Amino acid sequence: MTTTFSPGPSKVYEALPKYLQDAYESGILSASHRGAAFMNLYKETETLMQEKLHVPADYKLLFTSSATENWEIITQSIVQGASYHIFSGSFGKKWFEYAKHINTKTESLKISANDIIDVENLQIDNDFDVIAITQNETSNATQVKNETIAAIAEKFPEKMIAVDTTSSMGGIELDFGLADIWYASVQKCFGLPAGLGVLIVSPKAIEKAKDKGERGRYNSMNFMLENADNYQTHYTPNVLGIYLLNRVLKDMPEIQHIDQITKERMQKLEYTVAMTSKMKLLVENEESRSSTVLAISGSEEFITSVKKAAEKEGMQMGGGYGPLKPTSFRIANFPAITEAEFEKLISFIKQY
Repeated sequence: MTTTFSPGPSKVYEALPKYLQDAYESGILSASHRGAAFMNLYKETETLMQEKLHVPADYKLLFTSSATENWEIITQSIVQGASYHIFSGSFGKKWFEYAKHINTKTESLKISANDIIDVENLQIDNDFDVIAITQNETSNATQVKNETIAAIAEKFPEKMIAVDTTSSMGGIELDFGLADIWYASVQKCFGLPAGLGVLIVSPKAIEKAKDKGERGRYNSMNFMLENADNYQTHYTPNVLGIYLLNRVLKDMPEIQHIDQITKERMQKLEYTVAMTSKMKLLVENEESRSSTVLAISGSEEFITSVKKAAEKEGMQMGGGYGPLKPTSFRIANFPAITEAEFEKLISFIKQY
């Protein structure tokens, strides 16, 4: 069986077959999303997010179809003036473009993959009431650290901060109190099949949505929140996805322990790559390099040969993304990857 190191959709937890069987036998798959069984599942899952990921108790968990859907929800339901997007790669750019399609006043700041946000010189005028940050950029394997988000929040206390953690939530410890809006999908660090997004909002964000008063669409946040108050969803949800997320959260250790393993693994992986003669880290600045996704660059011929060699060893590397597709490949450093699989990867890279 081939082990995938793709950063999404990614390797699922090996306990997934048992979770699926348990879901079937429990009867939850046929439960009404207005009934007690689902409401209890929703409430318990929200509590587990608080206990295991350290989400503040007064933040609300909402379920969506994907992280991508959250781009529109945030722009349509929360942004009142315009959003200002800070990004370095393709997914941050896509979020910006989606938002600008809805609100033409939307603006952005694109930084290079090896740069960190220069908060001291960052200027965002009063026309922008939401700052959008791609915390972990899957396309080029960069990240924005908690400390940088904290500095932005301190400099712009009157603005809301929305954070894309699609390929990091569940893999590293995030300080949710630093921002008002967080979102992700479950097919990355949560080790689950694609098809479920999570949107976490603070009391401040909830009030802002209510002040804007936007409604009338199926994914209006106000409509979602009205139902979430009773631990229900506004439309028939992905009950299986929510059940599987619940089971993963139950079985996983608290996030600080996962965070330690994630960072120790990445340090070992980076060191191994650095010791090779042919491989080169795409992101040279360790301060902007992701903890959950590593990108390796080289000539198109070399990248192709490495990926083919990995496949012969039963490992699938993640392809490069967008303009980086021919000259890079990516390695997911997600919790569902076992120690044995990780050590096999290390041994493979040492060959180069």
